[in-house]
Amino acid sequence: MPRVVPAVNRALDVLELFVDCPELSARQVMERLDLPRTTVHELLVTLEARSYLISVPGQPVRYRLGMPLFQLGAAFAGRLDLVREAQCVARDVAAACDEAVHVAVLDGADVIYLVKFDSTHPVRMVSAVGRRLPAHCTAVGKILLSDLDPAGLDAVLTNGALPGMTPASITDPERLRAHLARVRADSVAVDIGESDTAMRCVAAAIRDHSGATIAAMSLSAPIIRWTAQAYREWTELVREGAATLSTRMGYRALPR
Repeated sequence: MPRVVPAVNRALDVLELFVDCPELSARQVMERLDLPRTTVHELLVTLEARSYLISVPGQPVRYRLGMPLFQLGAAFAGRLDLVREAQCVARDVAAACDEAVHVAVLDGADVIYLVKFDSTHPVRMVSAVGRRLPAHCTAVGKILLSDLDPAGLDAVLTNGALPGMTPASITDPERLRAHLARVRADSVAVDIGESDTAMRCVAAAIRDHSGATIAAMSLSAPIIRWTAQAYREWTELVREGAATLSTRMGYRALPR
């Protein structure tokens, strides 16, 4: 096996801290990574010298992400047809219901949100592109987990009890397996306060030309707007949106 370079690993650990925090001090980086002060200083100086981090004006020991990371992200997104197509379809779905619409992919045991279109309502879901959440606590994540083969699902569920985000989160692996079997049969997943007690979500799968599930689309709304009638309408809307995006990704459903 090729050797992993520890210094590069630590530098990437530093950068990944900024995914959820727009600014961090040198002390915060040191505390969150549990690294010696000298090591953190050297990492920050190197990343700043390459402009991957920049000092906050007037606060030289506080940092934020630099332009090269935006350029790398833009280069990645520019080559990823899924993001471009998902933006178009998710925008249409969000316009049809005036609720938040997301497209996410699976990364290990988590989901990462690639696309988001918000509602215009004053009460709405708080989320962001690039956010990472435990897959089993979200509707998009349950759709993606339900399509894993047994070995893939076993790899996600090997560490015993799963972390919960709310009291409604499914934390028992065997209960989750049974739940995912129902999701697989229904071809739709619902988050009933499992990632946020005030929110409800419904999601459907996005497939590529080979028929593989590559992402999921969800529609999210606060519980105050989540009525039985709205749920039926939104389920159909997210199914249609996911199907449209799947078609754009080359998927062709087999005739029944």
